[in-house]
Amino acid sequence: MRIPKLIPWAAAIVAVAFAATALLPAARTRGFDLDRFSRLPVLEGGRVKPLDSVARNSLLLIRSQQAFTWQGRTVGADEWLLDVLFRPEIADVQPVFFINDPEVLGLIGLRQTSDRYFPFRDLEASLDRIQQQAAAAREIDSKQRTRFQGAIVNLFDRIYLYYRLQNTLQMKTGPGQDDLAQLAAFRPLPPAARARPDGWRGVGEALRAGPMDPGVEQLARIGDAWVKQDPILFNVGVASFETLIQAESTGAASHARYEVLFNRLAPFYAGMVIYLLALLVLFASFLWKRDVLQPAAFGLLAAGAFVHTLGLASRIALQGRPPVTNLYSSAVFVGWVTVVAGIFLERMYRRGIGTAVAAAVGFSSLIVAHHLRGDGDTMEMMRAVLDSNFWLATHVVTITIGYSGTFLAGALAIGYALRRQLVPRPDPATTKALVSMTYGVVCFALFFSFVGTVLGGIWADQSWGRFWGWDPKENGALLIVLWNALLLHARWGGYVREKGLMAMAIFGNVITSLSWFGVNMLGVGLHSYGFMEGAVWSLSGFVASQLGIMALSLLPQQFGKPHPASAELAGK
Repeated sequence: MRIPKLIPWAAAIVAVAFAATALLPAARTRGFDLDRFSRLPVLEGGRVKPLDSVARNSLLLIRSQQAFTWQGRTVGADEWLLDVLFRPEIADVQPVFFINDPEVLGLIGLRQTSDRYFPFRDLEASLDRIQQQAAAAREIDSKQRTRFQGAIVNLFDRIYLYYRLQNTLQMKTGPGQDDLAQLAAFRPLPPAARARPDGWRGVGEALRAGPMDPGVEQLARIGDAWVKQDPILFNVGVASFETLIQAESTGAASHARYEVLFNRLAPFYAGMVIYLLALLVLFASFLWKRDVLQPAAFGLLAAGAFVHTLGLASRIALQGRPPVTNLYSSAVFVGWVTVVAGIFLERMYRRGIGTAVAAAVGFSSLIVAHHLRGDGDTMEMMRAVLDSNFWLATHVVTITIGYSGTFLAGALAIGYALRRQLVPRPDPATTKALVSMTYGVVCFALFFSFVGTVLGGIWADQSWGRFWGWDPKENGALLIVLWNALLLHARWGGYVREKGLMAMAIFGNVITSLSWFGVNMLGVGLHSYGFMEGAVWSLSGFVASQLGIMALSLLPQQFGKPHPASAELAGK
């Protein structure tokens, strides 16, 4: 086998191996087996998950990060959670609350600092004022709140989450079984054998039930060992509690172990990094060693797709649901479909176009997904109206594939526009390949958008008793179908040619983004499942960028005249 044929394989293997290093067992922190502690399953937010997920999601909500530096060392989410649960006097002085609004800082009486992170101890004296302002802001519709009102509600919610965590296993201010049962952020005690799977109990519920539960005793030993900073007793207590859980709920223990591995691998973050690397290597190939770097870029793209696929399959297994259940997972899935399609395009045309577009869209979609993680658990329980695996696997997946196809066509058209203005005398064969790819992908997108919209109508008829109701989301789905159909008919009828086809494909990005995210910002209709404050500016910026690139695609070519062989391709 020739050496060039080994380049993609070598690049892919190195990238996957690098990502897999995250799965190596973590070193013990000062002798404490935090790894085993993180694998303990609990019931939180309606689903069983490891304490590692509780810690990561909670710290992400409170601080917008999953670790922080304190006293010259890095404190991970699991260690932070242990301090919150068992050493509140330590947790209260750790700078975990991110406050960036100057009016909120003024209300609390804090000075603005460079890092904007504050401990709970600095907020205690102002809790009453924060609660009063948050209660007043809640009376106002979320879309009508000022920046200060939105920020104070957000701060109060984070403080309340922190308070609930501190009062999950023991009352911070003294005994109180009823308060302990009501405030608990999660339930750590598994159901007894042959009991209901969702019969997990909190410490307060167990104490009210009567005789001392063995699980409560084990948790007390773990907490006492952590307070005394005794790693030997801590490790013994965690091992004993893990044995107790395995005896009563084997499935929960194995599920939690798998989710911890998923959290450590962070496949979508790893995929995002690999896609970016593939894009950079491809750009470098335009300047140097094209025969080596372009295959290497494709190998990196394949490695990113492998890690991306592994993450997607893991979410399906952990959640027991099809791949698309919320906005976060839709961004992950849109990127995955686009990358897979880009790999097929690259294998067909072998010009680097598929690699460039797939890596760019894969990276961009995972960036979007990363910013959608702000609500914490991305595998939360489904809303009642969406609680149907059949329709999630048919309508939702199909229409999301339609989104992917429309975005892929738009990305190809963006590549065309940039190449046309930045590359002197572009190769006509590559231009023809770009146009051919875009046309084929639009056909693909039209098919899935149409089928997905019809399936959505059938689901609506079963759920709400009508096939079509001019709901904003339904209108958005229809617009995608109509626009793709209009694009193809305009091309078939000769109303647009090369430039017109590409400009219309770019505008497809605008329509799809408004259907995907825009309807949630309206806050009306039966499909507004994920309103996001502040996202209107991001969406507006994206739309403006697409309109600008559309104009760029229609401008005369920047570097002289087109190649003679491509003259016949030039059009409206």
